[in-house]
Amino acid sequence: MRASRLISLVLLLQSRESMTAAELARELEVSERTVYRDVEALSAAGVPVYAEHGRGGGYRLVGGYRTRLTGLSREEAEALFLAGLPGPAEDMGLADAVAAAELKVLAALPPGLRDAPERAGRRFHLDAPGWFGESGPPPVLRDLTRAVWHDEVVEFRYRRARASGGDGASGASGADGDGVRTVEPYGLVLKNGTWYLVAKAGGRHRTYRVDRIDDLRPAGRRFDRDEDFDLPGHWAAQAEDFLRSLLREEITIRLGPRGRRLLRYAVEPYAARRALEDAGEPDADGWVTTTLPIEFPEVACHELLRLGTEVEVLDPPELRELIAATAAGVAALYRRPSGGAP
Repeated sequence: MRASRLISLVLLLQSRESMTAAELARELEVSERTVYRDVEALSAAGVPVYAEHGRGGGYRLVGGYRTRLTGLSREEAEALFLAGLPGPAEDMGLADAVAAAELKVLAALPPGLRDAPERAGRRFHLDAPGWFGESGPPPVLRDLTRAVWHDEVVEFRYRRARASGGDGASGASGADGDGVRTVEPYGLVLKNGTWYLVAKAGGRHRTYRVDRIDDLRPAGRRFDRDEDFDLPGHWAAQAEDFLRSLLREEITIRLGPRGRRLLRYAVEPYAARRALEDAGEPDADGWVTTTLPIEFPEVACHELLRLGTEVEVLDPPELRELIAATAAGVAALYRRPSGGAP
């Protein structure tokens, strides 16, 4: 455990040049006292780390010092070659850069780990796009990637979705209607085969589907990026906010033991998680009563019928009647001879 932490400390100083004991303690999730002891151990082992006192000081490595990747385990080395997705990297125009980086990492690995990419490639393949996505990346994706890398302000024409609920995460972004946008592109996200741009416009971060962006052009200036902006955290929070806004109603249901296990396959995972978290204690037969967030009663009817007799709607009465009528229609259909007239 300590050896791994010492390697992490050296790599942190290599990548950031100077860090205080407090910053290292936060990154390594240890106390500052532990950082002091680790630095002493590194110095004793011949690693040229030193402390620079005063304002703007911190721990540094003697200029030019680099450690080889000899501290990697086999599992770490093989996982390294699964970190990137070759398809999306090529879509963004980064295939050559990724290939060059992999070659350099491969050259730095000890001889016993040189087969890591081959072993990983034979065992795992990460296919990010959805089954029914469009063929090929959006035309503006590579230009957007360059703008994101270089913090360049861009202008484009944006087409909003016409059907409600069809805009995905972009519907939660608060973007206005169709028209020209001037934005500061902060990042790109690939979700279920669809690319999204997270950009700052009008003083707030908004989300746009890349396949609805046309006439992209540079605005001829750069922007100062907010280095505290957390793209993964922003995306996760926005996605949950979108689901909350989508699932506006709640119903009361009873779930059987098998229904509790299968609920996440029948409804949105967020809704299933909420329902299971809010569930009361099981009765003598293992059934629980809980509330389930839904979009509309008609949608809930379609989803809950997948659970058959493992779910019962208690409230509202209108949804109970809708499910009962639908189930009765299905039963009547299958009582007739196969292919018989209504």
